[in-house]
Amino acid sequence: MVKKLETIKLIASSEKAARKTHKKIWGRLVEELSKPTRGKVEVNIDSINKMAQKNKGKILLVPGKLLSRGILNQKVTVVAVNASSSAQEKIKSQKGEFISLKEFVLTPEKVETKNLVIVK
Repeated sequence: MVKKLETIKLIASSEKAARKTHKKIWGRLVEELSKPTRGKVEVNIDSINKMAQKNKGKILLVPGKLLSRGILNQKVTVVAVNASSSAQEKIKSQKGEFISLKEFVLTPEKVETKNLVIVK
């Protein structure tokens, strides 16, 4: 099994965050990122919209790619490995925020893990 260097670095950063903060959610993130490519997560905007309604004010964490199918009708903060440009536009049009997972794991001590929800 060959993984992209970028993914390996992301897994290593997430493992470092797990050791540093001793929070289980970082370990779960490492498990999701370590899955084979055929098991990678792809989430659409409509799923994000449903999860945002259930989890108001929380940060939605996608351990994969965010795709643009669907309608977003509320402000939301989404963290994902990557996202299509149209998905990012839909988030910004609702005054939401998209954060790359690579940037997000650099400061795990600033993140309140009770406000994180992993979306699969």
